[in-house]
Amino acid sequence: MKPRILTKYANNPIMSPAQMPIDVLYTFNPGAIKYKGEYILMMDVTTLDDIHRIWISRSKDGYQFVPDPEPVKWPAPDPAHPETCTYDPRITQISENEYIILYASDLSQNDVRIGILRTSDFVNFERITTGSELGNRNGALFPEKVDNLYIRFDRPFGNELNPSYIWVSYSPDLVFWGKSKPLTYQGNPFRDGYKMGAGAVPIKTEQGWLEIYHTVSQTCNGFIYRLKACLLDLDDPSRVIGFTRDFLLWPEHDYEMKGRVSNVVFTCNAILEDDGMVKIYYGAADTNIGLAEGNLQEIIQACV
Repeated sequence: MKPRILTKYANNPIMSPAQMPIDVLYTFNPGAIKYKGEYILMMDVTTLDDIHRIWISRSKDGYQFVPDPEPVKWPAPDPAHPETCTYDPRITQISENEYIILYASDLSQNDVRIGILRTSDFVNFERITTGSELGNRNGALFPEKVDNLYIRFDRPFGNELNPSYIWVSYSPDLVFWGKSKPLTYQGNPFRDGYKMGAGAVPIKTEQGWLEIYHTVSQTCNGFIYRLKACLLDLDDPSRVIGFTRDFLLWPEHDYEMKGRVSNVVFTCNAILEDDGMVKIYYGAADTNIGLAEGNLQEIIQACV
């Protein structure tokens, strides 16, 4: 049997609704980062009113997490662009004391924008922009500029059930975005699965930008969400150099196969440790949070 590149933590799930300080329906799809020696999960938490809110959980060792007493104090949106739900945050450190969060700002299933916030302490959050055009999500900001422009992944779509894929967009100021184009592989649009989207904030390596992404397969009675990886050109992040033919992570346990949305593993993060280990905190069936770990170089080598 071929050895797995990513190994699931034996005590998964590391976070579930039962661990929250109040009754909630679901905990899933966290953004994650290390901040001042502490692991931060910015989780999607669905409260009893069926609204997704962002809630932080913290850990000293990366395995045992304690949620904050209350959800994040989210900055108010522009009255002209109300938010009914906020979810799927991806956290990018762009300087020593500045962290940018891209997230889904939801009016309804298909009326979704990419919202952008800034924080320096994971207590106070400032809104940078109300959000992108409607029909866009899965935003993830690169940690460095290229040609003096910020770069983000996004995923424009017309209907959530239709095929859609990863694009990149560019901005001088995090507010105005353009020059959008799809990822390409060997000169053609990069399409892996019925639909696909960015997962983690990309990791810069000598071989290229490493991106852990989700790919979706269509079955006779629904979708299956699984994780793969690709390498992007350092100077042109719209160009895919190689990608994993095999899945890196897939639903196989009850906590990943049964829940709000069945048969889902989904990530908004990948934390690179000093020893080359990558930690991926992933949403499981839109209900729980699991942890998988793997060696950076082994993931890169699998991107053929």
